[in-house]
Amino acid sequence: MYKSYSMELAGRTLTVDVDRVAKQANGAVLMHYGDTVVLSTATASDKPREGVDFFPLSVEYEEKMYAVGKIPGGFNKREGKASENAILTSRVIDRPMRPLFPKDYRNDVTLDNIVMSVDQDCSPELTAMLGSAIATAISDIPFDGPCATTQIGLVDGEFVVNPTQAQKVASDLALTVASTREKVIMIEAGAKEVPEDVMIEAIYKADSVNKEIIAFVDKIVAECGKPKHSYESCAVPEELFEAIKEIVPPAEMEVAVFTDDKQTREANIRAITEKLEEAFADNEEWLALLGDAVYQYQKKTVRKMILKDHKRPDGRAITEIRPLAAEVDLLPRVHGSAMFTRGQTQILNICTLAPLSEAQKLDGLDELETTKRYMHHYNFPSFSVGETKPSRGPGRREIGHGALAERALVPVLPSEAEFPYAIRTVSETMESNGSTSQASICASTMSLMAAGVPIKTMVAGISCGLVTGETDDDYIVLTDIQGLEDFFGDMDFKVGGTHKGITAIQMDIKIHGLTRPIIEEAIRRTREARLYILDEVMAKAISEPRKTVGKYAPKIDQISIDPQKIGDVVGKQGCVINKIIEETGVKIDISEDGNVAVCGTDQAMIDRAKEIIHNIVTDIEPGQVITGKVVRIMPFGAFVELKPKKDGMIHISRLSDRRVEKVEDVVNIGDTVTVKVLDVDKAGKISLSMKPGDLAKKDSEN
Repeated sequence: MYKSYSMELAGRTLTVDVDRVAKQANGAVLMHYGDTVVLSTATASDKPREGVDFFPLSVEYEEKMYAVGKIPGGFNKREGKASENAILTSRVIDRPMRPLFPKDYRNDVTLDNIVMSVDQDCSPELTAMLGSAIATAISDIPFDGPCATTQIGLVDGEFVVNPTQAQKVASDLALTVASTREKVIMIEAGAKEVPEDVMIEAIYKADSVNKEIIAFVDKIVAECGKPKHSYESCAVPEELFEAIKEIVPPAEMEVAVFTDDKQTREANIRAITEKLEEAFADNEEWLALLGDAVYQYQKKTVRKMILKDHKRPDGRAITEIRPLAAEVDLLPRVHGSAMFTRGQTQILNICTLAPLSEAQKLDGLDELETTKRYMHHYNFPSFSVGETKPSRGPGRREIGHGALAERALVPVLPSEAEFPYAIRTVSETMESNGSTSQASICASTMSLMAAGVPIKTMVAGISCGLVTGETDDDYIVLTDIQGLEDFFGDMDFKVGGTHKGITAIQMDIKIHGLTRPIIEEAIRRTREARLYILDEVMAKAISEPRKTVGKYAPKIDQISIDPQKIGDVVGKQGCVINKIIEETGVKIDISEDGNVAVCGTDQAMIDRAKEIIHNIVTDIEPGQVITGKVVRIMPFGAFVELKPKKDGMIHISRLSDRRVEKVEDVVNIGDTVTVKVLDVDKAGKISLSMKPGDLAKKDSEN
């Protein structure tokens, strides 16, 4: 027997089955939202992991292709590594839940979500977010929940709770908000320049729905929840802190951490750590905890100075942005490049343009998301933070940062009809000391404009931080946080947007939620900083997109043909189109509606390919002037290929205005010639002329 609980959520039924499957996990629920089914489990190890000074939480979101009736593509017919969507979903589950576990808890915890059935109108991602929170809440794992998550759309000016697939397509907003019963704990958004006041109302619309869900979850926990298990605390003993303060007084720690140079601060902390290691050389137990103790000491010092004295580590005012710089065209051969620097954070972004056929193909659970035309990739090499380690490819953090910048820029990109290119921007982190993802937004914007991408308007990003005291009213919001303020603070509130409004938000916190005044102030601060960056920094480096793509970028011209004649252009097994490509060196993409994109670097060859395609799809009529290739020579004239399998003949008397003794005196096989169509008889035979007089007559008629 199992227990089942249901509630109506945004016009659809949410059902939670407890004790139906996976009973050996600490907590498990089989979630149903419409016909979407997700198994969510929470499992913890019996003992803490040794040698770690952090909470080892792992969140998995597993997309099973059978959930949408697909067999995985490729040679290996098993699901492979997690997709970007799966990684991003795992991060969105992790971010609100992590702060709700005890800070001194070191047991391994895994939250696993297996998507088993998908109803496209009932988000499996949202279902998994709710499932993880409920599975953990009913488990015996220490957790200060429950929490709940809601998605909000904006369609025709009206908020939509948990939008359907059709509503998502029409929506100006894709907002995800997680809350506890008291406060908002996570915000993630992509938006089409939504004004700040509308965004705030959307956040609290989601928060009100979350409170309804939490009331529903509370009933489940009351009936099915297990007593929370005890655990071995890994908190630093207070007597160790007192001993450290005897050797390194607070005033000395303040001097060590309060500098605007990251390397100097790290050197100061290394010296303090070595001093303490020498002092505690005979106490192995304290030595094992020393790294965490020094970290906590730094944290307390920085937080106290910021909150009580309004003093930031680098001496800036609370609302002051670090020194800014922007430049374009650093790299001569790429299609577009730009660098944005904020203090010791520096991003070099490179833009690459390609035909639409180069768009990324997606093999996932969303039926509408099959390709991605704009790709933003973010790289974080170890040298950017003065470390040495081998590159192992992008991790979850890199993928998340890339997706955030991508989301911020998608609303301002031109349509495929306006700009028929696939676009890739790559943000290379040159130096990092906080908010590289927001610097990526700024650098990407300038790189796109330098490449000649006609974006609608510029986008900039900035991050605000937070330090809180003992009460909800005791807090301070910091504009443009650097790494130290991020590490030791309570919030990283990233906002990207334009002059008009917000295009992306990502909010991470380390405390149990934010009050509305904090959220409103953070959004106001980021707007002020964003406008300053746009007007005083980015616009002075490049103020608008270049009118044309660069010298080394591919040029793409578009023509439209009758969809019924696509087969004529392609030919049997691609023979016609491949012949055009071989002759001109271009790349040709043809859509089902007859839109033909011709891509190349040589404009003359692009024009030639367009001319050939035009000739193929145009019926040959008397009076036309056409360019073709001589394919056969006879004593009485030359045959010219006007289109595949369609030749015309130039009689020897029509090769020139003067008398021609021998055809080869004027043309040879392989020559490209311009001819006028004189006649097309009933049998389809085409008579041509190369006589300048005939061609001139055509010109005069035009």
